[in-house]
Amino acid sequence: MRKDTPPRIAVVGGGLAGLTLALALHRAGLECQVYEQAPRLGEVGAGLQLAPSATRLLHRLGLESALRSSAVIPEAMEFRRWADSSVISRGLLGEYCEKRYGAPYYSMHRADLHRALVDALPPGMVRLNARCTMAEEGADEVVLRFADGSEAVADAVVGADGIHSVLRQALVADRPRFSGQSVYRGLVDSRRIPALVAEPRVQLWLGPGRHFVCYPVSGGRLVNFVATLPTSASEDESWSRRGRAADVAAAYEGWCEDVTSVIAAADQVSLWALHDRDPIERWSTGRVTLLGDSAHPMLPFLGQGANQAIEDAVALAACLRDAAPGDLPAALQRYESLRRPRTSLVQERSRGNSTAFHLADGEAQRERDAAMGTPAPERQDWLHGYDVEDSLESHQPV
Repeated sequence: MRKDTPPRIAVVGGGLAGLTLALALHRAGLECQVYEQAPRLGEVGAGLQLAPSATRLLHRLGLESALRSSAVIPEAMEFRRWADSSVISRGLLGEYCEKRYGAPYYSMHRADLHRALVDALPPGMVRLNARCTMAEEGADEVVLRFADGSEAVADAVVGADGIHSVLRQALVADRPRFSGQSVYRGLVDSRRIPALVAEPRVQLWLGPGRHFVCYPVSGGRLVNFVATLPTSASEDESWSRRGRAADVAAAYEGWCEDVTSVIAAADQVSLWALHDRDPIERWSTGRVTLLGDSAHPMLPFLGQGANQAIEDAVALAACLRDAAPGDLPAALQRYESLRRPRTSLVQERSRGNSTAFHLADGEAQRERDAAMGTPAPERQDWLHGYDVEDSLESHQPV
């Protein structure tokens, strides 16, 4: 890299993490190329929840209008009992959340966010059919090699290629670990369950060995649901592996009517085996770093996977923007030192919920419910009130 030119940044992976980084880099005036292995751009999966720590960043990137037109702003998040749907706790979102944190809480379809990011990028920034197989790092540049035999050269490379990241393998010899749990995901026409959508809410039913989540997406036309259950065998992790709605119904037999009515309204479901990895001591070498699930895959029991990837992307773009010419390794280390403590904490708490959400009825469950039922809005301040750009300015890592 010449000292008088902006660095060339290569991003491996065109999912939510990679595209958010590309947009943040573009708005920072940095040259960026995204390499995506799929033959066309598009996001599979179903719903996601975007917390204020991420939505404020997406708004600053110019996506507020697109998000408000496709997302839902839930009025509350409710935890309920599995057997009778009685409320364990209710936390306000909606207007209350926006006033407290200065940004909204959204529930939305992953594809809507993916589309908003693609539309905001200039043409040609994403190269398709580009499956990266190797990154060879030199003193002054990185050479990417692809499955079709082609190559690309960049001053710095970011691995945003998910939990099975090729670039992560150069840093640590670990593998995704099966959690012992799988989730069924589905989308239901909201008109088929009118009682559950009269007020837009994120609802979670907690029960022995499993829990069930649903919330509206796509402007309220659809309801996304996630049904967690223990499984003994690990399948390849995939958002799009087809499951059977009858298996979900059998797994939740005896649960309250609110839950069973959602399952009964589902025409098809996908099955996703849950994997994660332990936090690692470093994400970066001199000119290569990791982002999102490539760096810190986490179980979905805190709803933070996409949120933490968005925080990563904005932090990394800012570190690269502020880097002295020719000093990319220092920029990558600054990014990692800011992000690793926070994402490790979120990983830990997400794992903890995999136990807390699934307690059998009894003393421990009653203690959990009593603790959750005590109003304490400040409990979420560490998560929702965090501003990664403020943290960069004040050099506070968490």
